[in-house]
Amino acid sequence: MHADNSHHLIAAAQLRHEATRAKATQALRDLDREGGAVTFQIVVQKAQVSRSWLYTQPDICAEIRRRRDLQQGAGGAPLPASQRSTDASLRRRLEVANARVRDLTTENQRLRKQLEHTLGQLRASTTAR
Repeated sequence: MHADNSHHLIAAAQLRHEATRAKATQALRDLDREGGAVTFQIVVQKAQVSRSWLYTQPDICAEIRRRRDLQQGAGGAPLPASQRSTDASLRRRLEVANARVRDLTTENQRLRKQLEHTLGQLRASTTAR
């Protein structure tokens, strides 16, 4: 009777599966960092995995679709992750824009009052003649 060595095969298969998943997720990270387009074909080529295997991984498929849809919705070339705006920076830019609008509104009101005053003086000087 032969010894049951199937646990070695199972362990090797599990290691291969984990290594393949790691390659696919690393390919996604690299594409995100580089700002490259994300498609199934590009991930397959970059990770050197089979397309059929990739489609059997629901979480990786969902991430590819999510990133692809974001890129298609953004229109134009995708930006690398390091160049994308953070929520904090977007909030800060909005605060600066709002402050600028307030400043311009105040200046506009001041200039209107100055114009009213000048036009009033001009009218008074022309009617006094």
